Amino acid sequence: MENSADQKLAVLIDADNVPPGRIKAMLEEIAKYGTPTFKRIYGDWTSSTKSGWKSVLLPYAITPIQQYSYTSGKNSTDAALIIDAMDILYSGKVSGFCIVSSDSDFTRLATRLREAGMMVLGMGEKKTPLPFISACDKFIYIEILEAPAPEEKPEADGASMAKKKAVPVAVAKPMSKVTPELIRLIKDSINDLAGDDGWVFLGNLGVLIIKKQPDFDPRNYGYKKLTPLIRSMPEFEIQERKGKESDGIAVLVRLKEPAEPNAKRR
Repeated sequence: MENSADQKLAVLIDADNVPPGRIKAMLEEIAKYGTPTFKRIYGDWTSSTKSGWKSVLLPYAITPIQQYSYTSGKNSTDAALIIDAMDILYSGKVSGFCIVSSDSDFTRLATRLREAGMMVLGMGEKKTPLPFISACDKFIYIEILEAPAPEEKPEADGASMAKKKAVPVAVAKPMSKVTPELIRLIKDSINDLAGDDGWVFLGNLGVLIIKKQPDFDPRNYGYKKLTPLIRSMPEFEIQERKGKESDGIAVLVRLKEPAEPNAKRR
């Protein structure tokens, strides 16, 4: 996924299981992984519960797919999305899929798409069941995406322009704390990659961690990047080195060596 600038994606959204409030942030996040060739959203648009989605379909060029709820309590939207996904797969027009849903019913679909060589990006709420998360190459919680800024209220007549203040952009709060399990995951991944000197390129480490745990993201812990997250943990040390053939800076990480015990006095 790291070399995905030209990757064509099919973005399929389950309107029944994700809220519309962060659609702009979701599409901006998806753009990091490729170009959305298909943008479709599935739901029963005769239902009043879909009113929030209707206002964002046109501005973001998302094609609504009507799927009636034939039986009360049954989600027929899933079947429509799955059928379309397989049609798109066999069309050969994309190299990856983004399934936006918090529903575990798409676990088998994600698995099947990956078996066909597709990159599968999942996106949903924190409540998303683990089987669907594990079936994706990477899974992103929409709660960590930047929330839209609140609308600025018009000022009263005669208000001074100097009194106007910029509306702050809401920032997502950390959803998770650094746990011993996370530290162990990072330690094990460093040991898997490290050479004789113990150092590992940070980018390679991040790729391996995501392969082991698809929902890993530094933003889950309140950090925008992996580097500051690693720096916050006393178990690791980071080193920056200038590249020999370029002006770029390589960031490496390794386990911090334990302090040597004080020599005993004779």
